[in-house]
Amino acid sequence: MTVFLIILAAIISTTLGGLFAIRFKDKLHLILGFGAGAIFGVALFDLLPEAIELTTGTHSLQLLTILIAAGFSAYLLMDRFFSVHDHHSEDCENPARKSGLGVLAIIFHSFLDGFSIGLAFKISPAVGWVVAAAVLIHGFADGINTVNMIIKTKGAQKTALKWLVIDALAPAIGVVAANFLTISGPTLGLILSVFIGFFLYISASDLIPESHHRHPAILTSVLTIFGMIVILVAVSLAR
Repeated sequence: MTVFLIILAAIISTTLGGLFAIRFKDKLHLILGFGAGAIFGVALFDLLPEAIELTTGTHSLQLLTILIAAGFSAYLLMDRFFSVHDHHSEDCENPARKSGLGVLAIIFHSFLDGFSIGLAFKISPAVGWVVAAAVLIHGFADGINTVNMIIKTKGAQKTALKWLVIDALAPAIGVVAANFLTISGPTLGLILSVFIGFFLYISASDLIPESHHRHPAILTSVLTIFGMIVILVAVSLAR
């Protein structure tokens, strides 16, 4: 029952984040600035320490850094081959294709969050609560970032809500999957390393340039740094 209550809380947290982004879409450049910092913070302050902890004694730190670079490069190639526009194009014919890549990365991360909760509670309730706290805290930011990926490319609000629902349900699916699949800690650490590369690319090459486009860079830069600080504090408190 405890796990299902946590799943419900994760769904609510992610949904509220997405609705917040939709409600204040006229301030999207500010939200994008915060979202860029939040994604960067999740990658460095949450996923990276977790990946190192899971692989300590089994895989080298060099392997993790190689996988991070591989994830960054893979997303770069997907961005170049499956995108038909650049960041500053005004007459892009298919902006949704690029935003879909980012949304899928965030949704899979949410799935891994739920999967981690399921595995953690198999280890012990104490470990499960620590992991669940981290998921609930940055679930709000995940919702914001999911909606941002659609809205920033002038996607319809209905489309943004559809992806938000999928992202909100992803942790629940992850928890269920954890009851049927067995992935060792070291393997999960390697998977997380690849997604660190994904998130670093999304933050640095996608959200940050978009947040600065046609807007003063000072305030958005402050919010980007604030987004990183929020995740750092949240993760530190959760641990």
